[in-house]
Amino acid sequence: MAGADVSQPDKSHKGKGGRRPKRRINIRVDMTPMVDIVMLLLIFYMVTTVFSMPQAMEINLPPEEEQEDVEVKESNLLTVRIDADNRFFWHTGNPAENIPQLIPSMQAMDTSYRVNSDSLRNILKNLNTENPRLSTLILINSDARYNAMVDILDEIDLLERSWNAALAKQLGIKVEDLSLPEYKKQKFSYRYAMGEWEDKDDRIVAEALQAAAGGIE
Repeated sequence: MAGADVSQPDKSHKGKGGRRPKRRINIRVDMTPMVDIVMLLLIFYMVTTVFSMPQAMEINLPPEEEQEDVEVKESNLLTVRIDADNRFFWHTGNPAENIPQLIPSMQAMDTSYRVNSDSLRNILKNLNTENPRLSTLILINSDARYNAMVDILDEIDLLERSWNAALAKQLGIKVEDLSLPEYKKQKFSYRYAMGEWEDKDDRIVAEALQAAAGGIE
């Protein structure tokens, strides 16, 4: 609790001009109640604060009984390869006829490669718009970083969401209504699969880099 100590000056001494000096009051503030308030506020914020939850990417897999081999024509196949240096290559059809192309990097030339998300998104969007039957095969080198896989799966998820949002707006319905039987056939579902990286994929990437270097020269 707050208190005050009052000290009385010596009356036998007078100040200048014969005036008595003014009384000085020494104030002592007790900070104990303030500490209690701070602790209560700290506990309040700890209890009411919502901490950020770890974000997870949802991947819907078909039931095992529904899994079966599906034949896809080369003309309807988009292949995306991610090599050990996290570089993204894409091509449609046969790689011998259509040389894989390197997706541009969003980093400067003197830094490590990081795929340009806008370029990747435009490639996926344009190819799916041109060919409604398009399927995507994703091949990732075992030495590639985990975030490389996250990047492409995230772009696929964003493309699917934005596509269905635009479709729902065009039909004048809610996005959730696309799951209804009458709209289910119109709902866009990105078709893709992930395969195993093989030795031939290293050769394909090396030939693509060699062809790109020859084109620059």
